[in-house]
Amino acid sequence: MQGVFAVFKKEVCDHFSSYRFVILFALIAMVSFITSYMAGMHMKGDLEELSSIKYPFLLLFSAPGALFSMVQFVAFFGPLIGLVLGFDAINRERADGTLIKLVSQPIYRDAVINGKFLAGVLTIGVMLLSILLVIAGFGLAFVGVVPTVAEMWRLLIYLVISIFYISLWLGVSILFSISFRSIATSALASVALWIFLSFFVSLGADVLANTVVPVDPQKQTRPDLILKNARIKERAALFSPMVLYSQATEIIVDPMRKSTSDISMMLRGPMEQLLSSRFQNPLSVGQSIVVVLPHLTALIAITLICFAISYIMFIRQEIRT
Repeated sequence: MQGVFAVFKKEVCDHFSSYRFVILFALIAMVSFITSYMAGMHMKGDLEELSSIKYPFLLLFSAPGALFSMVQFVAFFGPLIGLVLGFDAINRERADGTLIKLVSQPIYRDAVINGKFLAGVLTIGVMLLSILLVIAGFGLAFVGVVPTVAEMWRLLIYLVISIFYISLWLGVSILFSISFRSIATSALASVALWIFLSFFVSLGADVLANTVVPVDPQKQTRPDLILKNARIKERAALFSPMVLYSQATEIIVDPMRKSTSDISMMLRGPMEQLLSSRFQNPLSVGQSIVVVLPHLTALIAITLICFAISYIMFIRQEIRT
């Protein structure tokens, strides 16, 4: 445990003192503040509508600005934090010749990989917490909206989910840093996997659904085929961590959402009227957690599995001078 703390302390100091961290934090904070500012301006300009909303404080995080909301921005570009923090965690130590010196000290190998991962998780948590607190303070000062206890709990749950989501990509970048000796190769592989899982999986889900159950928008299609096409598309898209995170955080940040599926929005007629009449009130915090529990379990499991693979590979890998 002493070796883990030594590596953890050294890595945390390196992260917070690096220009990489300052530039990345400043960029993400700037975009988040601009997005929240535009959402706040919209809220301040329509106070009558704001007074009728049960959870107005959460709109600072869920309401879209010019292009996207703060929650959507973290879903799209939050993985870059984890990738930047970990793509050279191991191979840079090899290139500088410090890894062999590190493990020659009374420090076990597992302390090295555990300390580096925990330091990255702490750095991610500090970055996200700082941004959330500043945006919350901005909302209090600019809009004058005071958060309720339920809203504070939802933001705390959102913070935990976001830390696990970005830590997943931290584990991916550390895995590639162990697998490839070249820093450029590990960075390129990490970014390529992020682009594929975040963007191309959703496109592939559309292709798969239209191949299995073709739906022609220009022709009259049976409703059951349209629903089957939508189900296949949604299930295939769940292979993307970004989709898992987006659906989970939308339920947490927006209490009026009752399901992670959009199939119910396709229903028309008496069924749609029945659903809308039965579910007018927002979900409680516990009910929202129950709805997104499968997504949370999948995100946590993928994060732990990715780190476990990195751990096993580093332990079994030979270290040479």
